Amino acid sequence: MHPFYHEFRSYLDREDRQKCVDLALSKLSNDEIDVVTLYDEILTPSLRETLCIENHRPICVWEEHVRTSIVRTVIECCYPYLVKERNGKYASTPKGKVIVVCPTEEYHEIGARMVADFFTLCGFDAVFVGANTPQDDIIESIRYISPDYVAISVTNSYNLVATRRTIQKIVDIRKETGAAFNIIVGGNAFQCNPGIYKEMGADLLLWTFEDIKRLSQGD
Repeated sequence: MHPFYHEFRSYLDREDRQKCVDLALSKLSNDEIDVVTLYDEILTPSLRETLCIENHRPICVWEEHVRTSIVRTVIECCYPYLVKERNGKYASTPKGKVIVVCPTEEYHEIGARMVADFFTLCGFDAVFVGANTPQDDIIESIRYISPDYVAISVTNSYNLVATRRTIQKIVDIRKETGAAFNIIVGGNAFQCNPGIYKEMGADLLLWTFEDIKRLSQGD
């Protein structure tokens, strides 16, 4: 566990948004941590751990939403450091455009937002669309933006059916237009059956920042 994790968790447990933001920004400013480490070793674990205790059960969902909102604020505030790291640590030629979306009924978007930032770090022009993106809107955004990649993030396995339908529509658009973009999927919903992405018609399954980095390097 990262040394700063427990301090961050203590502020998050108290729902102290300002302290959470201040800690993250101070560590980034002092080069004690980088964006990838912050996301992977502090923010992500803090969301995965359930803290609902017996006498709080009536407000468990409320607490989860508050915590997610705080983490979202931290991510938004870190954007200037993300750009600084991209231009310095990962400076490279532009890698093309990528659309990052969540399928219909998928409301867990923090992972997708982190993925969009990872693409940005690696030199991609990333367009983050967000949670519960209607299928028709995904298709129209592909027509309008003409991306090199379409990345679909799925957290809840119940949304894999909608994801399959969306991918099939995207494949149809690719055939219709002759476009050469690749379809990427990722997220916790694929952990139990990672090979299913091929059956769905997707081209790539990516899990980590290192996966995206290798993609940017043509590996």
